[in-house]
Amino acid sequence: MHIIELLTPTYDAAWLPWAVQYFFLIGIAATAAITVAICAFARPESQRARLLPSGAIVLAVSTIAAPVSLLADLHQPARFWHFYTQLTPWSWMWLGAYLLPVFVTLASGWCIAWWAERRSGLLALSIPLAISALSILIYTGAELMVVRARPLWSTPLLPVNLALTGALAALGAMMLIARWLPGGLPAFPVGLARRLTLTVAASLAAAGLIWAVTGWMTRAPSFMAAWQLATTFPAWRVSLIGSAAVGLATLMALARPVDGFVWRRGALALSLTLLAAAWIFRWTLFMSVQGVPKYGAGLYVYRMPLGGDGLLGMLGMFGLCAALLAGLLALANISHARGTHLRSATSRRHATV
Repeated sequence: MHIIELLTPTYDAAWLPWAVQYFFLIGIAATAAITVAICAFARPESQRARLLPSGAIVLAVSTIAAPVSLLADLHQPARFWHFYTQLTPWSWMWLGAYLLPVFVTLASGWCIAWWAERRSGLLALSIPLAISALSILIYTGAELMVVRARPLWSTPLLPVNLALTGALAALGAMMLIARWLPGGLPAFPVGLARRLTLTVAASLAAAGLIWAVTGWMTRAPSFMAAWQLATTFPAWRVSLIGSAAVGLATLMALARPVDGFVWRRGALALSLTLLAAAWIFRWTLFMSVQGVPKYGAGLYVYRMPLGGDGLLGMLGMFGLCAALLAGLLALANISHARGTHLRSATSRRHATV
């Protein structure tokens, strides 16, 4: 009898939590950009126009924070510089190095135009911003989809799911931020937010159903890999069942007609649920999928480091987003207070005359 012993070396994960944070923030930024670009053409008194204050702040915070997490994920400045010195147009990552600066520039210009109340500049930038945001959604999704070594990623519906979960997170962030803006939640367009969230959630459920049905009929690698994981490992099975249950409960809650008061009371729970769902989807997509061995049995155990590549890095990015949000909210409240004071002074002057 011959005994052959196979040894598995220890190696670091190719995708670190920095990638999860980048895809989370850039998904929010791109979908928020498309939302505000459409709402910019609405009449000032409409519900869509009332979505712009929270949408603009979400866009500004995520647009600034997302490239920071990307640069941290690249680790070495030379890796970023090589995108511009070595032509590799067949690489989606190389294309992203050109698409991302364009998007950041357009998003920053749009936010400045909105803050300065330059409607002409706002309208001129809205269409290019929406097109640039769409290119970001395509490149980030395709960057994963083309990795055939991971069957779970190899599906055309992956970019769609990333975009839709990013839209849910963007809407959740808008609901969360609206409570700290002048006017609070009563000034937030409840009806529009509910319809948009329900539409995106229903589209996500439809995309998942299409993926499952077509995957079962064609024995697609992505579906078969997911089916094998769900039937073999209890952790994946519980995760799948839990995701389906939370998604169904969210759809039922959104479809149920409620008045504005009840909606505002549940807005915090809903916004946190949407943000958490988008984050968990990306964490599973990156970190959990890497725990599936390409060859062999079982699962790799990922132990998140406590330093910059793990917990500390995530806390630092959360702190950056919180600091940016606090600064922008303070400016928004100061601007609103000054505007109110000027309007009040003007009214008193006219009344005196």
